[in-house]
Amino acid sequence: MGVGSRVIVRNLFFFICSLFYVLSLDASPLHSAAWGFRLDLPEGYEYIDGNNQDRYSFQGPNKAMFDVVVYNGVYPDVEQMANDVSRRLGSSGEIALFEYEGKPAVLMDLHFRGFSGWGVCVELAKRDAAAKTPLLCALAYSPSAGADMDLFHISALDSIAPSDLEARRPGPVMEFSYPRGEAVETQIKGTGFSALIRDNDAEAAQALVDREFNLLRHYENADSWQQAWIRYYRTIYRDSWDRVAAALFRLEREWNSGQDLDERAFAEKALAFVQGFTYDRDLEGSDFVNLVTAISEGRGDCDSRAMLLAMILEQADIPAAMMVSRAHSHAMGLADVPGGGARFETGGKKWLVAETTDKVGIGLISAGMSDIASWLGVIFNIP
Repeated sequence: MGVGSRVIVRNLFFFICSLFYVLSLDASPLHSAAWGFRLDLPEGYEYIDGNNQDRYSFQGPNKAMFDVVVYNGVYPDVEQMANDVSRRLGSSGEIALFEYEGKPAVLMDLHFRGFSGWGVCVELAKRDAAAKTPLLCALAYSPSAGADMDLFHISALDSIAPSDLEARRPGPVMEFSYPRGEAVETQIKGTGFSALIRDNDAEAAQALVDREFNLLRHYENADSWQQAWIRYYRTIYRDSWDRVAAALFRLEREWNSGQDLDERAFAEKALAFVQGFTYDRDLEGSDFVNLVTAISEGRGDCDSRAMLLAMILEQADIPAAMMVSRAHSHAMGLADVPGGGARFETGGKKWLVAETTDKVGIGLISAGMSDIASWLGVIFNIP
């Protein structure tokens, strides 16, 4: 699979499938206690078969399938595993070897027995030093004659995190399609300091946002739209963290240098930082400025700012989240800090609200947006 195929995968990120009914099924993130990997499938996928240990099978909208198998000691490497799986399926698609987080990985273009889709093969962490490296193979496919489900397939495969480390790194499909490039010293807008950011990360981060927004549009009229919204933001958070991690670290270090701010004071400082951004919206597109651009150019809408605020606070070990409202077309930050102010309860916590687009103190919220029922809590750090 050469440069042309890589471009095809990129183009899938911007392809908008025709609207169709999406099953109202709750697909919560999956964490394998046995092997350590994580999955965060698009809304509408339901577990239908497997043994809940090394074999899983999910069915999604329009007969889409997502199968996961862990092979332990069966194959010497991911390339031989991918080739054998492709042979046994009778697939005529190409196989591309690439590197994911410093380890060999494979992207498979699948065409077999009336089905088409994609596959990803990655290494998992060893359970002990003497053990062989376990290998994961995930296949996302659907009937070739049915609706084009590539957007679902790619998003599902990109949700794979082989270990907890990759749970805050870009997914394998993004890594294949948008190699991150060299680290470049980049100014953090509105501050007097800089941080290292990879030279392709802004483009890649926006591609991920646009891809997931196009997927989200399929859930506009579904009963499960709230779960789809939560996954949308959760996916962006996962992809963005490592792209802006050096900037988060620099902000925390500079703001705490010689001051040792308490949690509320640090949250106030972080809030003032994102409140200083230029207000920027794209009503024709995803309307979410990727966080690499947001932090380097100091611009973004409410949800970009709210997510970035949550990341800054999490970097400082302050639990944080965000809240979004379709009724108000707005988003705000949430922080687990002491003191008075308006609070919003989600995930078992009563979070202090942080308005990111008006220059007001933490805990203050407009009376016109204080109706709790119209807000949806988004928690990023899933155990």
